[in-house]
Amino acid sequence: MTVATIAILLASSLAAGVINAMAGGGTILVFPTLVFLGMPTIAANATSTVALLPGAGSSMFAYRREVATHRAWLKTLLLPSLVGGAIGSILLLRTPEKTFAGLAPLLVLFATVLFMLREALGRWSRPGAASPDAPATPGSAADGRPSLGRWALAWLLQLLVAIYGGYFGAAIGILMLALLGFLGLSNIHAMNGLKNFFGMCINGVAAAYFALFGPVDWPTALVVGIGAITGGYLGARLAQSIGQKNARRAVVAIGFLVTGLLFWQRFAGK
Repeated sequence: MTVATIAILLASSLAAGVINAMAGGGTILVFPTLVFLGMPTIAANATSTVALLPGAGSSMFAYRREVATHRAWLKTLLLPSLVGGAIGSILLLRTPEKTFAGLAPLLVLFATVLFMLREALGRWSRPGAASPDAPATPGSAADGRPSLGRWALAWLLQLLVAIYGGYFGAAIGILMLALLGFLGLSNIHAMNGLKNFFGMCINGVAAAYFALFGPVDWPTALVVGIGAITGGYLGARLAQSIGQKNARRAVVAIGFLVTGLLFWQRFAGK
């Protein structure tokens, strides 16, 4: 591994860590970088999943206070995250990668638009609901106490997101942010913390499976992991410092950027 290769890996993983902390989608930076450096696509996918896992932990740590106020959602979505991550990782090593990766641009575009409209959707589903910047009230969805209906819906949707995350993983953070917003959570920083926690669960299961059965390039994973840890913590701090409204705008901007990159990655090689 040359000095230039290490520098490219650190730059892409640092940027990926920042993006993952703010909205998700860092995989789409690391994955094509590894392919560009000559790694086979399945190995690049498995390696990026393993390498980016520590970055989710570092950014989640920065959001620990906000996440602590939503313990009910932690318990609700933990199991589908683990189960879906396991299913997706098994599917990756058993099916052609392009089959599912082709859906990624449409999924991310849908999630980004849904996130943009989540305030209006929240008012439609809960008349009289407060704005996203308002503090949570006891018993509300933002207060972290899901009703039975929302629990079942959240469980199913999170399972589907986790299956996708275990299989390919690009922009699962945006999908989870859209899901959490639609389910009634309003604090973007708490949502980011929850998203990072569940992403760590999904990728943790997938990374364990890839480490045992997949073609992980461990020296590369170590370099990318160092950059992702640094970028994850810096990204979480950056999101908190610019405020909720600007953080939401950043999420939308990153969402459209990732969508464009996914479309380019899908069709440029044809």
